[in-house]
Amino acid sequence: MTTDIPNLNQKQERLVIRSSDDLPEVAPLLDQMADALRQRIERLGQESIALVGIHSGGVWIAEQLHQRLMLNEPLGTLDISFYRDDYTRVGLNPSVKPSNLPFATESRHIVLVDDVIMSGRTIRAALNELFDYGRPDSVSLVTLLDLPGRELPIQPDIAGQRLELPEGVRIKLSAEPLALALLSPATA
Repeated sequence: MTTDIPNLNQKQERLVIRSSDDLPEVAPLLDQMADALRQRIERLGQESIALVGIHSGGVWIAEQLHQRLMLNEPLGTLDISFYRDDYTRVGLNPSVKPSNLPFATESRHIVLVDDVIMSGRTIRAALNELFDYGRPDSVSLVTLLDLPGRELPIQPDIAGQRLELPEGVRIKLSAEPLALALLSPATA
């Protein structure tokens, strides 16, 4: 991850979620993220930008950002199932999708997009896979939600919202329309 530019949301307090009524709407977060990403790209003078979404929620977010930024470059997608560090323990996800990077990653500025960052392990796996395709000049991380619980020193460059969830509660992004929902410990 780039370290020369601070996270645009560092000063943003964590929104404490107590019920589904407290969840933010996704569309305004996407607008905010697109504006912050546009500003970051301009500030850094990056011209060769490629957006890469992590299956599946990260792809949904990346599609929306791709449209808002009106990028000409096709969108890339990663399925990090084979790169997970718990692959041998939990087995293969039955809905594995192929990764698709329809562009060279070598000497590119990659914007890696995911829906939620928590432990950092999904992002680590995505970086491992991404670098198997070539060495980008830089990788910026954009996530819709930033949750506490890092196990690895990975932070988003842009996050739509920082959240604090009740103990044992998980959050899920659903498609069409993009919306957030809480999962109780029994359904998580």
